[in-house]
Amino acid sequence: MSLDRPVSRRLLSDEVFQRLRDSIVRGELLPGEKVRDGELAERLGLSRTPVREALARLADIGLVEAKPGVYTRITMLNRRDVEKTLAVLRSLDQLAIETAVPVMTEQDLERMRDANRDFERAVAANDTAAALAADDRFHGIPIAAADNPVLSRIVEQLHPQIHRILYRKFSTLLGGRNTIEHHDELVAVCAGGDARAAADLSGHHWSELGGHINQLFDTNQFADAAAG
Repeated sequence: MSLDRPVSRRLLSDEVFQRLRDSIVRGELLPGEKVRDGELAERLGLSRTPVREALARLADIGLVEAKPGVYTRITMLNRRDVEKTLAVLRSLDQLAIETAVPVMTEQDLERMRDANRDFERAVAANDTAAALAADDRFHGIPIAAADNPVLSRIVEQLHPQIHRILYRKFSTLLGGRNTIEHHDELVAVCAGGDARAAADLSGHHWSELGGHINQLFDTNQFADAAAG
């Protein structure tokens, strides 16, 4: 969805929020880049009010930072913040899976398999956006089955902080066979009904992801993300 396409007059703040969030995730708005509500409003064909509201929401979830009277800018990719975000997401995902496994249906499991097949096709096509969407669907199924609105809301708020790293380095972080195989293994363990084992497996996968991301920070592979 292009940042430059005019926004409909319905649910303006939500749509602007989603448009800006997705632009940050995809790297169209770079870490460190300064943004101005007037310029964004002009690009979107809107008044400044919904843009300001959207920027405030983006600041709440850590994608934008502001120093009043000085700047509003896209937050940098910061190792410490990423590590803390991953730790929370790992714990929440484990909680969701452990809660979900006893109540998941065969339909839920088949939807996870379908999502993983879509993920595999997207990987083969080198389609990062489709792969991340399929990965979200896969992990969203046990989250929905856990039926915990607070958990779902926090995960939704935190995911974009990690997605903008995954979008930049997808082939390194999720693009290999190991993620597809992990998904298959997780479905099998969930189908077997062992909630603790499924949660442990998910936690191990999150830890592996964190290790790979740390390696990218170690080799300074996010340095080119910063804008002047």
